[in-house]
Amino acid sequence: MTFRELGLSEKVLQAVEASGYTHPTPIQAKAIPEALAGRDVLGIAQTGTGKTAAFTLPMLSRLEKGRARARMPRTLILEPTRELAAQVEESFARYGVNHKLNVALLIGGVSFGDQESKIMRGADVLIATPGRLLDFAERGKLLLTGIEILVIDEADRMLDMGFIPDIERICKLVPFTRQTLFFSATMPQEIVKLTQAFLHNPVRIEIAPPASSPAAITQILVATDVGPAKRATLRNQIRTASNFKNAIIFCNRKRDVAILHKSLLRHEFRAGALHGDMDQRARMASLDAFKTGDVDLLVCSDVAARGLDIPDVSHVFNFDLPVHAEDYVHRIGRTGRAGKQGTAISLVTRADRKHLAEIEKVIGRSIDWAEGARLQDLGSEEHEPQKPRQRAGSDRRGDARAHKERKEREPKRGSERKPERRDHGKDRHRVPVQADEPVTGFGEHMPSFLLRPVKVKTNVVEEAE
Repeated sequence: MTFRELGLSEKVLQAVEASGYTHPTPIQAKAIPEALAGRDVLGIAQTGTGKTAAFTLPMLSRLEKGRARARMPRTLILEPTRELAAQVEESFARYGVNHKLNVALLIGGVSFGDQESKIMRGADVLIATPGRLLDFAERGKLLLTGIEILVIDEADRMLDMGFIPDIERICKLVPFTRQTLFFSATMPQEIVKLTQAFLHNPVRIEIAPPASSPAAITQILVATDVGPAKRATLRNQIRTASNFKNAIIFCNRKRDVAILHKSLLRHEFRAGALHGDMDQRARMASLDAFKTGDVDLLVCSDVAARGLDIPDVSHVFNFDLPVHAEDYVHRIGRTGRAGKQGTAISLVTRADRKHLAEIEKVIGRSIDWAEGARLQDLGSEEHEPQKPRQRAGSDRRGDARAHKERKEREPKRGSERKPERRDHGKDRHRVPVQADEPVTGFGEHMPSFLLRPVKVKTNVVEEAE
């Protein structure tokens, strides 16, 4: 089957052929005709199967008629991250080269005024992250009553990032008669409930079993210790990897991303970093440096695990196994794209055995181990905390005995009177109280303001007498 058999417009077909594509992927072949017919679509496909073009191409064909009005976009695409939103904007620029459409991008980390000016000119296509979109809507800068097509992309990632309440609010702001295209790689129960609430008699298109791993990716497990030994294992794997061109390295925490990035730079690797605490300009600069080949390694958190289309990534390294097994599928999906072969290498410690079992259960197969160390040959899962340094020639029992003897040598409390305190400053008016004298009033603790001399005014009548 070719793209010309799907019913796309001539302008779109010319742009697709100019991009070098002739045959659609399975998700595109099944979703595009249904989207062109105006039906709601529920698409489930693993990462790297071309879901972006599956909704971009039919939208371009349907938008050739009509124009957008100020503050009232015609179509809305929701993305979980800024990078995904910017990537979809690039797809519209590539496939919509023959169209005169206004495309607006609403994401955080960018000037609010520049985005508002694009909305005021009228946007045929609005690509946004949920938070910034609701910010515009609540300020009255955006009206969603003219939406004809709503696209919710990477819905399972929206769930992980806590955007589902925002999605529900947005769905209530758009017209009931809109067309909805819903795409996800997995279908948790929460996503199923969302589709039942906001899709109307959808066409379900499922290309691969949920959370299945692509066959084009060679998956390998490497046993390692924790700490500096783990970083040394990673460096060794990078140096000895076959057919190595570049790699994305995933860590679970932003802090570990920074530590590993500095370690790789110290060992003279060309590496960049990408995580959620970086500002948008720095994130895009790191991503562009990796795409252009200025750096060979990109150390990142799961912000880069979903949907990012970097065409030629030879390796993916899981420095940390993901806590959620589904994230493993999305991570390794950054390699082996567009029919190419890829390699995914995961570093496994003894503490990762539970996560590994969950991953193998989700993908429905066991992953091969690399030759070398086995988990049973490594150290324990948890390191014992360091004991405090003790004085030479003593132990805890000896210290306790010495403390007891020292307390016995000290005089008991109250057995002798404390030496008389010398009064200085504000306490100079206080009179020392002997131990056997009764205490009256405030005693020695008379407040200073009560001891301050007071000038008494003489009654004027008395002076006259």
